[in-house]
Amino acid sequence: MQPQDVAPPPAPASPEPFVDVEQAEAALVEHYPRLVRLAYLVLPPSLGRNRRVLTAHALTQRALPRGRASTPVIPAQSTGRDGDPGYALVRLQVLRTALEAGLPISFKAWPRRSQLPPLLPQVRGLRLFPRSGGADELALDQRLSALSGPARAAYVLRGLERLPDGEVRRVLTAAGVAEPDEALEEADTVPAQYPLLDSAEFDPCSLQARPTDLMRRRQHMKAALAAAAAVTVCGALLGLPGDGWGPDGAAAPAYAQNPAAQAALDPGRVTRVPATAWQAASRNDFSVWPARGDLTDDTALLRRALAVWARPGETVQVSATPGTPSGGPSGPAQLLYAGNVDNARVVILYDGLRIARYAEPKDGTQGAALDFARVDGATSAEASAVVLGRADGNVRYLMAPWVTKAAERDLLKPSAGAMALTLTDGVTSPLAGPAQQTTGCTSWNVLQLTDRGGTRLMSDLGELVPARLTTGRPGALHEVSGAEALRTWAPYACSLSAMRSAGVRTVNAWPYAEQRLPDAGGAADWMCTRAETWRGGGTRVLAQFRTPGGAYGAVAAKAENVPACGPRDPHVLAGVLWKSEAGNWYLLAAGSKDTASISATGAVSGSARGNLLTVKTKEGAQAGLKGTLKDGRSINSLR
Repeated sequence: MQPQDVAPPPAPASPEPFVDVEQAEAALVEHYPRLVRLAYLVLPPSLGRNRRVLTAHALTQRALPRGRASTPVIPAQSTGRDGDPGYALVRLQVLRTALEAGLPISFKAWPRRSQLPPLLPQVRGLRLFPRSGGADELALDQRLSALSGPARAAYVLRGLERLPDGEVRRVLTAAGVAEPDEALEEADTVPAQYPLLDSAEFDPCSLQARPTDLMRRRQHMKAALAAAAAVTVCGALLGLPGDGWGPDGAAAPAYAQNPAAQAALDPGRVTRVPATAWQAASRNDFSVWPARGDLTDDTALLRRALAVWARPGETVQVSATPGTPSGGPSGPAQLLYAGNVDNARVVILYDGLRIARYAEPKDGTQGAALDFARVDGATSAEASAVVLGRADGNVRYLMAPWVTKAAERDLLKPSAGAMALTLTDGVTSPLAGPAQQTTGCTSWNVLQLTDRGGTRLMSDLGELVPARLTTGRPGALHEVSGAEALRTWAPYACSLSAMRSAGVRTVNAWPYAEQRLPDAGGAADWMCTRAETWRGGGTRVLAQFRTPGGAYGAVAAKAENVPACGPRDPHVLAGVLWKSEAGNWYLLAAGSKDTASISATGAVSGSARGNLLTVKTKEGAQAGLKGTLKDGRSINSLR
């Protein structure tokens, strides 16, 4: 038995240090650029870059205490700030006010100072914003903008301040965050690209300046007095029926008054496609869907849906698939559906780029929802169905007019038959949705559609448009319609849960290799599943390994935004540590058919000609894999 380390007795707790104003000022002046950068990163991106810059400076300059103040010792992790209570105090105040600035303004209480535009500093006639970074910085800024304020703060404290998670929890708790653990979990959804936080993209002290709209500014100066008088006289009329805010209900105040915006809000200008237009069209997509539903003539409902789309209010729950803009339509939209679905009134609209789904409860209570999905460039197969509603774990779909039959099939049971769904004016009867499963994966129900082009499968991944499932080598894909294709997908159906809510367009399953196992273990299968998205980026690739008789495949490697296993690079290489029934450990690796050789480096050394490698090793061994294609090009394994 190895000797146990004995920990020394804990030191007695020391009282929290007090910080004088002079000490806090010295820390603020010394570390001012870092504090302003921290505030800028935590502030909500919805403020706009100019206001974020000014607000970050204002919050930092107001971080000084009014007298002596106590602060918990939560030091930063970089040289020069360790154990400085003055820095800990001003950092905590900057973080607290930056989080407050992201809170919505409530009409039941006076807004906090940090929620209002800063009085100082002020720069008139100019717009200030940090220098632009590269594509990586832009992508990180977009990912951070999707996080909540506490999650952004957790990410920044980890990356910019280099605090461990325990200290991050203490700082967030001291700043008034009620659920710091949830903030840390949400921050984990963004890749740890911490060095990018020090780039010029996020430096509000190194700025570029541009003029504001000069003509508009001149017009505003001339109209300022007249506008103030008009608001005073007419303010009481805004809540009356007519063109004010009252009839829009959940919609926020109007911000655009131009012909295109007005046309987009007019239910009489909504486009309605004839029921037979798709039969003569050269291309079948959402643009040839007719308007269906029992409320297509409900002008009041359409007006509410269009108004909320153009300017959703604070009570509206808005969601959008990644890469999908959530702004209002640029002109009159096309109506696909308006009707009653379960306990809600639903309107489905299409603007050539997006599907927008508006839903309001039938009982008139608050809680309207607005969902967006990007669908530009959809083919007839991908434009086959739209989710109308989800209730009690079930999903209802609106079918394309060219769909003749719809059925429900369990992808985990390829030999089981499909259960037919009824179609009423294009609306299916409810079917169990896999995206609602919370326990173990015991089934994966998919939508089976039949049209004049054949039969295909679509899977609900928690978004408005289900993802199309295919199988085959990249560049030679085909629908999942026959018994062999169903058997191919069955062991890997549950891996679709890794593709939820990512804006997925299609998912392909490609059995790229079969490998004989050592110690008479039989033959194992290697599968590559690749999810393509509507926006192009964000692809997800899984290399999976299944032993003989295994019910499910095991993920051996995964990657995002790589060309592997796709039409641009139809190659893949992955490896796994496997233990035989005889108790021996092996490194197994497999590449696609055109792999000429594979070599292992690191703790495991070995090589083999062809696309398969088997090397005896030990449990927990770490190895790297490299492959060479028949044309001489090198490839690396997925990680």
